[in-house]
Amino acid sequence: MDTNLALLLLLSPFVGFLFNIFFGNKISKGIAGVVGTLTVVFSFLLTLCFFSHLLQTGKAIEISLFDWISIGNLKIDFGIVLDQLSILWLLFVTGIGSLIHIYSISYMHDDENMPKFFAYLNLFVFFMITLVIGNNLLVMFIGWEGVGLCSYLLIGFWYKNQAYNDAAKKAFIMNRIGDLGFLIGIFMLASQFSTLNYSEIQTAIATGQVNTTTLGIAALCLFIGATGKSAQLPLYTWLPDAMAGPTPVSALIHAATMVTAGIFMITRMNFLFDLTPEIQNIIAIIGAITALVAASIGILQNDIKKVLAYSTVSQLGLMFLALGMGAYTVAVFHVITHAFFKACLFLGSGSVIHALHGEQDMRKMGGLRKVMPITFWTMMISTLAIAGIFPFAGFWSKDEILLTAFEHNKVLWVVASIASIMTAFYMFRLMYLTFFRTFRGTEEQKHHLHESPKLITIPLVILAVSAAIGGAINLPGSFWLNHYLEPILATKHHAHVLGTHEFMLMGVALAGAVVGILWAYSKYLKQGFVPKEDEAIVGFNKVIYNKYYVDEIYTALIVAPINAISNFSRKTIEPQLSKLVLSFGSAANALGTQGKKLQNGNIGLYLFMFVLGICALIIYLFIAQ
Repeated sequence: MDTNLALLLLLSPFVGFLFNIFFGNKISKGIAGVVGTLTVVFSFLLTLCFFSHLLQTGKAIEISLFDWISIGNLKIDFGIVLDQLSILWLLFVTGIGSLIHIYSISYMHDDENMPKFFAYLNLFVFFMITLVIGNNLLVMFIGWEGVGLCSYLLIGFWYKNQAYNDAAKKAFIMNRIGDLGFLIGIFMLASQFSTLNYSEIQTAIATGQVNTTTLGIAALCLFIGATGKSAQLPLYTWLPDAMAGPTPVSALIHAATMVTAGIFMITRMNFLFDLTPEIQNIIAIIGAITALVAASIGILQNDIKKVLAYSTVSQLGLMFLALGMGAYTVAVFHVITHAFFKACLFLGSGSVIHALHGEQDMRKMGGLRKVMPITFWTMMISTLAIAGIFPFAGFWSKDEILLTAFEHNKVLWVVASIASIMTAFYMFRLMYLTFFRTFRGTEEQKHHLHESPKLITIPLVILAVSAAIGGAINLPGSFWLNHYLEPILATKHHAHVLGTHEFMLMGVALAGAVVGILWAYSKYLKQGFVPKEDEAIVGFNKVIYNKYYVDEIYTALIVAPINAISNFSRKTIEPQLSKLVLSFGSAANALGTQGKKLQNGNIGLYLFMFVLGICALIIYLFIAQ
């Protein structure tokens, strides 16, 4: 029974994909959207059933479907594991995925390729479920690559725009760089343990019969994979460009699914990373630097979706900071709260863009809170949450990260705190520029301003409520999430007991958020400052606005040399090789032409050549002796 239900949970979105691919053009767009949505909702309902079962029994469900690979000592099966961690991820992958599908029915209604869009969304969810519920690293890798493929399809969905195609290719290629590291790590672990099953690797490590050097290199390779998928330095530049896709895609990729795959993988392999403290230090440092760099870029961006994209990179950096300090539960806590408020913010930005007929530049917005009250209030709640304002969800999860950082490394705590202040600033900058003062768009846009339809606003309301109260899953005193994950992450992180020290640090974090908000209020609301046009930005602001020219540096150091080598090979080496190969052919033709002359039918000549050959052979044999 469990096997059948687990397969239904996994395959339901895939059925939606097949239906819309094969029959999407033969049915109405509304039916395509409903079918695509219902298949994901069905997976969510089944996830709730498994979640309820797990809460009652406390026992994980492990299912081996079939033996997959058996080569010598290496044996790998294709199996499913539904434990505390995988079900938790499934809850917000399928739950938020369902809300995004509902949202997309209205948002994409006018698109001629709507059935194809829902097919891609369904396929994305299918591969994400595969990634989460696999019982070994190879099954995870299938889902890992699958979501990478689907991200390419979804980011470049509006393929007629070349810039969107370039963004899709960039995301695909940059992820492949990280995935190569992930694959090498998998090979090393398979060589070391003759298995890729999580529980078997954990058991082998527990026995102590391991090569710590090999494990350290493998852990580093796995982390490289995580940096690509979860957009950490230096493989983060694809994610802001992924904003080329439709807004529901941005919400799906950036909130709860693809970008959290790296955090899920490291959390799943926590028993490996705990043995490699040097790699954990690298993870923490990279996470802190990523959080700061991305936040600093976000403070000057004018594209509403780009601001949210860099916000995602920054928040992912904080999660990696927690992972690097061994606080896996804290990282997971922030993953959950981030899924709520970031999905709401992305869908809210889509609502704004929808009302403005595609406009994404905040310099051409303003004054929208009166005409779009639901969008405004839902985004405001989510903004308060991401800024870390009490008592919203982001306050509790971000506070845990900062408390942990303070205990482990004061420098990283300072870096994370500065990034948090910047977060509060640029998020309220977004709100002030978008919703306050007077409208700065065209008269035509002003005339058509309206609140979005219910299929867009209902998911916003649900996510906003979740962003407001979502912190309740791990409040100090109860720490439900800590207890829930104990079977997976036992003794990994102790819960903070609220005392004078903790209250002081909470106060410092809250004060930092307030400083960021007041900074934005003073500049963009009180003074009414509107960012300059791109050409008027000068000095260091221009450097930040152009993202520290990281893309340009990558182009100069990596892309340009590779293109130069390829052009040289195509224009110089390839023609010469072609000439060389053709010369062999010409020589063979010439030899054949001369050889044909010997074939004249003269029996005497043939016998003479035969005797001559025999004599030459005999002479050679005598000389050789």
